[in-house]
Amino acid sequence: MINSRLIGGKPKIGIRPIIDGRRGGIRESLEDMTMTMAHKVAELYSSTLRHSDGTPVECILADTTIGGVAEAAMAAEKFRNNGVGVVLSVTPCWCYGFETIDMDGEIPKAIWGFNGTERPGAVYLASALAGHTQKGLPAFGIYGHDVQEISNTEIPEDVQEKLLRFARAGLAVATMKGKSYLSIGSVSMGIAGSIPNPDFFQEYLGMRNEYVDASEIERRVQLGIYDHEEFERAMAWTEKYCKSNEGTDFNPEHLVYSREEKDARWEYVVKMTLIFRDMMIGNPKLAELGFKEEAMGHNAIVGGFQGQRQWTDFKPDGDFSEAILNSSFDWNGIREAFTFATENDTLNGASMLLGHLLSNTAQIFADVRTYWSPKAVERVTGKKLEGKAANGFIHLINSGSCTLDGTGLETRDGKPVMKPFWEISEEEVEACLAATKWYPASREYMRGGGYSSQFLTRGEMPVTMCRLNLVKGQGPVLQIAEGWAVNLDEDVFKAINERTDRTWPSTFFAPRLTGKGYFRDVYTVMNRWGANHGAIGYGHTGADLITLASMLRIPVCMHNVPEEDIFRPSSWTAFGEDMEGSDYRACKNYGPLYK
Repeated sequence: MINSRLIGGKPKIGIRPIIDGRRGGIRESLEDMTMTMAHKVAELYSSTLRHSDGTPVECILADTTIGGVAEAAMAAEKFRNNGVGVVLSVTPCWCYGFETIDMDGEIPKAIWGFNGTERPGAVYLASALAGHTQKGLPAFGIYGHDVQEISNTEIPEDVQEKLLRFARAGLAVATMKGKSYLSIGSVSMGIAGSIPNPDFFQEYLGMRNEYVDASEIERRVQLGIYDHEEFERAMAWTEKYCKSNEGTDFNPEHLVYSREEKDARWEYVVKMTLIFRDMMIGNPKLAELGFKEEAMGHNAIVGGFQGQRQWTDFKPDGDFSEAILNSSFDWNGIREAFTFATENDTLNGASMLLGHLLSNTAQIFADVRTYWSPKAVERVTGKKLEGKAANGFIHLINSGSCTLDGTGLETRDGKPVMKPFWEISEEEVEACLAATKWYPASREYMRGGGYSSQFLTRGEMPVTMCRLNLVKGQGPVLQIAEGWAVNLDEDVFKAINERTDRTWPSTFFAPRLTGKGYFRDVYTVMNRWGANHGAIGYGHTGADLITLASMLRIPVCMHNVPEEDIFRPSSWTAFGEDMEGSDYRACKNYGPLYK
């Protein structure tokens, strides 16, 4: 199911074929080759890239090759009128530098200069990039490693990789612009990331912040401001797949709800799920019920729910709602996962959003809870760690906003994965649901009850954990850790699970170690993580995150991505040879993308 949830068209990629403007033989001889480069890239993008809702990415080509400022202006006008949010220039030859470059300071831009000897595409690339740098308009330079024959129209693999990395990151930037973060409730338990920072969202992500008091949930429940037909359908689905898999109630006897009270809470958390979603994106059904204002929603691409403590001391917690929203399926079928943060941790929600837009997959929200050393595991369980877990692991666990995709029961070539929703089968949905138990919430913590999902993420699934943090005087910084979800011996899992919380979902994460710096060992990764939460997504996406962060002018303070995979604007080179230091200096120099 493909559904457009948010207001505003999907960003397109504009492609600018740049040419030597001298007529009378030179330009004419280059027209076909230049336009062929542009069409080849458009084919690559359209056949490879999709937006997070599953629709293919569209490319808009300039009507003509661009040999001077007039044609550059015509291309810019066409792009403005067609919703272009990312711009790529391509050329096989020398052209007139800053006369032909794109001058929009808020649109991510790159130039691919053909590596050939017959025509100096690389010379234009260097000249144009120098112009971008001098004018304060950072641009990415793409230049193939090997010389190509002028007649070879195929895009080399190394060039394809950079073209796609640039496009994925650029589309994420353009998709976030103008959307909202919706906070339901206020600050949770003194968590700093739960304090919405509108300057960060506005200046770095181009987003606005929206706020709704949690009392609005109860108002909508009492007044019936939700789709009643959908509620009946949702309850039938929940009875079949979730309530039927309800776990043992481990609460002390005096805190155990009656069956009648538990059933009432199942109904309430399903209504909460409908209401959270309707608050984010609206629902035309509400207008039919006479609630036209509520039907509009907040155009929220990401949201979060405070929950603890005021709400959960009185009403059911948000665990079920958060888990279902963050999953790629519900009672309406298989669909794009929402991005929704437990405890309204806005910075973890934003981190999840970056991962979701880059990968088109659901994201795991988790506490970065415990580092288990090999020595500690052996002491507690009598077992030695093996495989990717041999150097220890970090236990990622949280009661709330953990996608059921995180079970690892979706597969590709027999291996556990987390897929874009359009690749997920009904059988995989049922497997994810069957692997998830729903335990009554611990009422010593969540006095109003509720239900917590519980599962174990299958290994050896490649994953990337990231986190945005705000530093006073510096601004936002991004942490990245690539690694794997790992399998543990059943006895080891049982011992660790029962020491923590046996009713919550667990992911055991082994970061890829480099032997130096923050990744010299697993303990240091845990010890240097900048907050109590992390956003975890499928695959090794650290290089894409670094490219995206550079577009947003957010320095990366910690990562284990190989140096050869790092792709940032060419002007970063001017800020020093050390890659981390130059990243900080460049981001500080240019400032946030949306000043």
